[in-house]
Amino acid sequence: MVGTAAVLGMTAVALGMVLTPGPNMVYLVSRSISQGWQAGMVSLAGTASGFVVYMTLANLGLAAVFVVVPWLYVGLKVAGACYLLYLAWRTLRPGGRSPFEAQDLPRDSRATLFRMGLLTNLLNPKAAIMYLALIPQFIDPAAGSVMGQGFVLGGVQIGVSMAVNAAIVLAAGSIAVFLRSRPTWMRWQRRATGTLLGAVGVRLAIDAPAPATA
Repeated sequence: MVGTAAVLGMTAVALGMVLTPGPNMVYLVSRSISQGWQAGMVSLAGTASGFVVYMTLANLGLAAVFVVVPWLYVGLKVAGACYLLYLAWRTLRPGGRSPFEAQDLPRDSRATLFRMGLLTNLLNPKAAIMYLALIPQFIDPAAGSVMGQGFVLGGVQIGVSMAVNAAIVLAAGSIAVFLRSRPTWMRWQRRATGTLLGAVGVRLAIDAPAPATA
């Protein structure tokens, strides 16, 4: 049903998206450092559930809803752009923190960690764009069920995202220790993260007026 080229293309796009700093990465890293890798994994399960929600809604016609009510799609992108720009400002401002810098956070229950991971991903503009704009480009109506292809490609995206984020969760503590002993590296890592967040936010703001396509 889904060709090798589509799977490889989807894998490459998903890898590029997950390696671009965003709300999910910032949240997972902060929780892993402050509360341990187990908390990071619980939070990751919440973000995975958010992807499943998006995948299901997209395959059941969410794109059509955004076409009929275009301001919802534009509003989502504007809100996402503002959030990413806020994260960039918070990282780059004098006294700002790197996601890998240890900080005091309340110790939340597993239920709270899961719920926060879910909400962070549901409010993540990158997730919406992935399912509404990028995945449909790899679907070939002549290859069979469009919905089936959507679920297969969505599964590929979720698998790539979870594998990369799980590695980040497990490595977050070690990366934090490494950077803490090298202030210059920490400073440049913070600048790089803030710049990437800002670039994604600006690009999303520029693209915000573009309507969704079914």
